[in-house]
Amino acid sequence: MIDNKSKDDVNTTTRSTEVINLYDTARENYIRIVDELTKAQPQYTQSISNLQLDYIAAVKNTIQNMVTAQKLLATNGNVPIVTPPYTEEFVKQSNEITKNVIRAVDINNQLTISALHAAGENYRTFNRTVDSVTEFTTTAAKAWNSFLTVQQQQFLHKQ
Repeated sequence: MIDNKSKDDVNTTTRSTEVINLYDTARENYIRIVDELTKAQPQYTQSISNLQLDYIAAVKNTIQNMVTAQKLLATNGNVPIVTPPYTEEFVKQSNEITKNVIRAVDINNQLTISALHAAGENYRTFNRTVDSVTEFTTTAAKAWNSFLTVQQQQFLHKQ
């Protein structure tokens, strides 16, 4: 049996296979890197959560100790920090400020969660866009290759 393939055809096929292997290898390596990063993500999340809980505990402890110390100074030193006519107004204003801060924190939390959901949706939209662009590019490349093949065959047949 006689091989009708020219030396150029064999070289082109070999180069084509090498290029495909190069892209497959690059894709696999990038995905492996992302997979490794993904493995560590739960640990990062847990560490950040633990840090936040430690911070909250430290703030609460500081508040309790600060108020206890001031209370001790006020009762033992016989020096009133807040005089009786103003205590009722101070308590009322303190409660109002606390209520407003809690409301602001709640609104901030809702906005943050909404922003995170929107960011997630943007990533999902981005992924769909990448899929569409890839599909379009693949279709265009196949059409272009088909066109070039027809042109090359017409050129080869004319000679």
